[in-house]
Amino acid sequence: MPNPVADLIDPASVAFKNVLDRLAPGDATVLIVGETGTGKEVVARYLHQHSPRRDRPFLAVNCGALTESLAESELFGHEKGAFTGANERHQGWFEAAEGGTLLLDEIGELSLPLQVKLLRVLQEREITRVGSRRPVSVDVRVIAATHVNLASAMREKRFREDLYYRLNVAEVTLPPLRQRSQDIPLLAEHFLALYARRLGRPQLRLSKEAMQALVDYSWPGNIRELENTLHNAVLLSKEPLIMPQQLRIRSVVDPLAPQENSLDSFLRQQLTQADGPVYQRVMESLVRNAFELSQNNQLQAAALLGVSRNTLRTHLSHLGLIKPRREAKKAQPERSVIPFRERELKIGYQKFGNLGVLKARQTLETQFARLGVSVVWSEFPAGPQLLHALGNHEIDFGTTGEVPPLFAQATHSPLRYVAFEPAAPQSVALVVTQESDIHSLADLRGRRIAVNKGSNVHYLLLQLLDEAGLTLDDVRIVYAPPKYPLTPSDRQAVDAWMMWDPLLSEAEQHGLRLVANGAGRVNNHQFYLAHRDFADRNGDLLQILLTSLEQTGRYIDAHREEAATLLAAELGLTPVSLTLALKRRSHQTRRMDLAIIRQQQAIADRFYALGLLPRAIKVREAVWGDEIKIGAFAG
Repeated sequence: MPNPVADLIDPASVAFKNVLDRLAPGDATVLIVGETGTGKEVVARYLHQHSPRRDRPFLAVNCGALTESLAESELFGHEKGAFTGANERHQGWFEAAEGGTLLLDEIGELSLPLQVKLLRVLQEREITRVGSRRPVSVDVRVIAATHVNLASAMREKRFREDLYYRLNVAEVTLPPLRQRSQDIPLLAEHFLALYARRLGRPQLRLSKEAMQALVDYSWPGNIRELENTLHNAVLLSKEPLIMPQQLRIRSVVDPLAPQENSLDSFLRQQLTQADGPVYQRVMESLVRNAFELSQNNQLQAAALLGVSRNTLRTHLSHLGLIKPRREAKKAQPERSVIPFRERELKIGYQKFGNLGVLKARQTLETQFARLGVSVVWSEFPAGPQLLHALGNHEIDFGTTGEVPPLFAQATHSPLRYVAFEPAAPQSVALVVTQESDIHSLADLRGRRIAVNKGSNVHYLLLQLLDEAGLTLDDVRIVYAPPKYPLTPSDRQAVDAWMMWDPLLSEAEQHGLRLVANGAGRVNNHQFYLAHRDFADRNGDLLQILLTSLEQTGRYIDAHREEAATLLAAELGLTPVSLTLALKRRSHQTRRMDLAIIRQQQAIADRFYALGLLPRAIKVREAVWGDEIKIGAFAG
């Protein structure tokens, strides 16, 4: 297989190569994600060959091919006599790759017990051979590769979350060949020359019709399928000019017939090759992928699919991705109270911030254990998803920025504002790539801007456009959650990104350029919220929780680098970027007051006036604590 990251002409492929060139010199663990046949091992070799380890070994092991009984011995080695048949000491893959690079291909197929051992190796940089108690230090750069969806594997408890984040220090998504159509002629000529030379037929060449057939085909088997197709064509062709008939691909059709689009071609292929019913598989794949692309946001997933949220929830429930709805009760009181397990605190958190540090330190569990209260943590990628869970009794308490609660209230979410943290306007920003020609806010006209709908950066975007004399009609909004590093397809699809910390600090440190942040434009407070029923019934638990958050905030502000190191392992980001992100804000938790409520109300009024909220809301009606409501709103 040729090197798919050399001599490329497709813009997305060039951007992809630039990403690899930035990753290659370092020692960071890289996770390569791509369909079967896209050349994951070749990319790993490229990273190795362009690194300081190029003169040391490059080894690749297929984790899916390791038998359960011998996998540990294969990876970490064994001592003589460790088990029957161990007649001498055996060096494992890690030791054999000493000083070089080890590719763990199909990492998603590794068993859970081995995942635990691998996590320790990555953390401690040492292995222990089977039959030995003496650890052996290893200096190996690990690159992992997979074609399976590890997010789904984690939800199904087939892949450890802590191992995923340890491996995913930098993720490289390898584009499938159907997204690199401009590269197909280059790759085809390479394979044709390779096999023609091997078979002694150097005069062979592709006709224009054959080349067009190759370009039009969707290549579900990617580069590997293209290579096999050209190899087969060289074997079958009796004439110097290879025609479409020698290619044996399904995209060869009558040139006078109407051309079907790529989706039709894919579905036709599935129908002709399927061993069983296709409809259910296609529907499940559509729903699952839309849900994952939307970062588990049901509203965004429903919009992607063009179905109602109720329809989506039915599919998600059947797939086991969400809990099924409770049966409606025959008689519902005017203000329904959904029962919950007494003395259990279900907390929704994002790994960055006070709750993330509080969970990592595990001090809250100790405090509540004395009271017979259990703490259940649930991680969420962003505020809108967390607020949805809060409104559906999946969690009792959580934290998010100032905009998501407004959208939640406008959809009748029964939340209570409990406390807040001071504003951090520099923690939100609009960023572009270094080579972008966007240098001022006026340059945004007509550009594609990625923003997570209903997030803090959504409000910042409105402020930036207003400052430039633009409106939402002057730009193209792409609703998508923030991510970094960016894939080549990300760079092709969007011109600018609205980001918030800690990804913002990571992106600034490693490649993206800041155009404008929230300073002087937005406040960007952080709010702690509880479900209305939980807050009204469990004030004692909330008081203890707030005290713990206040103590955690003081710890973070006094020991930012230590807190950053604590979060680095959880988030898979560099301590330097996390330290910068922590320094941008104060983490001192404060109780709600009149000034902060009025600021929230002003934002809510702006969103409603622009038609972004379905109804007007009154923030003061969602504040927890009678003493606040009575004293704050007397005037």
